[in-house]
Formats: sequence, structure tokens, C-alpha cells
Amino acid sequence: MSTVSPVHTCHLSTLYSEHHGWLYGWLRGKLGNRAEAADLAQDTFLRLLGKREAAPLREPRGYLATIARGLLIDRYRRQALEQAYLEALAQQAEPASMCAETHAIIIETLLAVDRLLDGLGARTRTIFLLAQIEELSYVDISRRLGISLPTVKKHLVRAYTECLMLAAA
Repeated sequence: MSTVSPVHTCHLSTLYSEHHGWLYGWLRGKLGNRAEAADLAQDTFLRLLGKREAAPLREPRGYLATIARGLLIDRYRRQALEQAYLEALAQQAEPASMCAETHAIIIETLLAVDRLLDGLGARTRTIFLLAQIEELSYVDISRRLGISLPTVKKHLVRAYTECLMLAAA
């Protein structure tokens, strides 16, 4: 269990009291929604609280804005993924019904796969998607991308290894 040092707590308390109002206003301007801005401002400080130690910041607003931007990107990605999933469900011949818990698990799994793909690197991700989505053979991928067959195999082994590690987690 991680503990937060008293110095870290004091630093965060000061940071919160001095910059929360500014961050909330900045987020409200970006989102146009008070409740969502309040949630993201809170999540930004929670992210800081999760760090073991934080040295005093030279540019606290810049640092907070960077964290908040990352959370905004995560939020938009999640919304886009969830929307694509709902659209795919709507296109099914027979509408699928599921409980909220199953829906949440599916969305979390899709987000994990999205993060995994994002972390693969551009070439590995492209090769993996060509194999999985377009169902191209290794030879066809090699020809399309102008790379050697061993290179295709190497990248797919990496991608499949990452997928297996995600499944085991």
C-alpha cells in the first residue's frame, strides 16, 4: 500500500488552493459544461495525488494543464470508442440487450485494446491491423508495405505477445 508523505500532502494542498479555480475555469472554457469541468479538475489533482512525491513546480499551471489535456484526450477517446461501439450494436440485425455491467466491461476492454494498439508503434500497429482487420496474409502485408517477410513476422509476434499479455492481465 502506498502512502503519501506529509510534505507531498502539504504541497498538493497549496497547489490545489492556489490553482484549482483557474484549472476549473480553463476546463469549463474547453468543455462548456460546469459538471464535467469540475470532474476533470478533480481528476487532475487526483492524478497528482497518485504520484509518490512531487517536487515544487516552477510552472504549476502549465503542469496542471498538461495533465488535464491528457485526461481530456482520454475522455474524448473513450467517448469516440463508446460511440463507435454503440453504432456497431445498432447495425446488428437483432438488437443486443445487455446489462450495464456487461456494457461497462466491453467498453473497458475496448479501451485497453485501444491503449495497447496505441503503444505498439506505428509500423507494428499498421501490420497488426492489416493482418487482423483486412485479413491480409503475411506475404500480402510484405508486398503492400514494401518490407521483408521476416520484418512482418517480427512485428506480428510483438503485437500478438502484447495481446496475450493484455489477455493474461
